[in-house]
Amino acid sequence: MHLYGMLKALRTNIETDKNEKLTPDELVSFLVDSEWDERYNRKLSRTISNAKFRYKASIEQLTFEDNRFNKNQVMRVANCEFIKKKENLIITGSTGIGKKSFLASAVGHEACSQGYKVLYQHSTKLLQN
Repeated sequence: MHLYGMLKALRTNIETDKNEKLTPDELVSFLVDSEWDERYNRKLSRTISNAKFRYKASIEQLTFEDNRFNKNQVMRVANCEFIKKKENLIITGSTGIGKKSFLASAVGHEACSQGYKVLYQHSTKLLQN
């Protein structure tokens, strides 16, 4: 069944030999939670890797002090409602600054963490295909 998360958690639990012993119910709950976390993290890593992002960006890394980004607009986009509504997102701005690519990567990372599949492509490559 490939329960690697459970195996890793059980080995760690045995190696650390915690003073407090877990009841059988608590141990099963701990192992199931560990397996779920392991599977979620593997899926997220795979999704991010397949997206081929240009930057390792997150919404938390965006700065709003220098007025490069409008905080309200970014937060509305970051919740990924536009994906649920099947709407498009077009990011425009001056060339060569990198803020559009960084913002797209940050929104894409957020979409990956919410379970969506993402593919990052530059507009010229997108229009070529």
